[in-house]
Amino acid sequence: MTKHSFELGIISAMLEEIHALLPHLKSVSKIIKGKRTYYTGILFDKKVVLVFSRWGKVAAAATTTQLINDYTVKEIIFTGVAGALQPQLQIGDIVIGDKLFQHDLDARPLYKQFEIPILKKEYFRTSNTKPLVLACENFLVQYHDFVEKSASDEFEINDPKIHVGNIASGDQFVSELQTVKKINEKLPNALCVEMEGAAVAQICFEYDIPFSIIRTISDKANNNADIDFPKFSKSIASFYALGILKNYLA
Repeated sequence: MTKHSFELGIISAMLEEIHALLPHLKSVSKIIKGKRTYYTGILFDKKVVLVFSRWGKVAAAATTTQLINDYTVKEIIFTGVAGALQPQLQIGDIVIGDKLFQHDLDARPLYKQFEIPILKKEYFRTSNTKPLVLACENFLVQYHDFVEKSASDEFEINDPKIHVGNIASGDQFVSELQTVKKINEKLPNALCVEMEGAAVAQICFEYDIPFSIIRTISDKANNNADIDFPKFSKSIASFYALGILKNYLA
């Protein structure tokens, strides 16, 4: 198989985000592997690969590995939603990952808590965040060019902020305050929690591919974490991904 070169591999944990990008993808080709559809084409004048990762660390790792092996990409961006772990984060805020931890990894006493066996790393650090921060800043200036005001009003999104910091990943949908407290105790500096980012980070590290993780805060990871989640993904998160990536690729 001939490997073609692409500027960017875009992997999303949310199918709605992929669906928001596809209408803007030109010269589209697609191939199905491992029950995943990999789309290639021109997105905002750049050659890209798009794919829905499915949920969880194993699914995300498998998707990322397949993409890297089948396509030559300069970098990978992973998008999706997350639950806030810190009180300063509000629904609609953007988190750009710095350090990615697997909060459910514990191989003690053989290794320290969170340490990846053999690799001996407790976290993986993302690539240069400055271009992504700039893209997010530009997106927020153009916010209502992408997000309907009625949708942002429904979720009480008034003044979304950008945060750069640590992200906790684990194979668990966090929806209870008690779980939030446990994660906060283990990783007090983590801004948000999700299910894929650290797995993508590990694969990119092992293959030496620059990567970034970006998350839209969909909930406070508390007892109301699942309320309107599908609607949020469709009417808010999908357009965040579109607006941010359009500015990033520009």
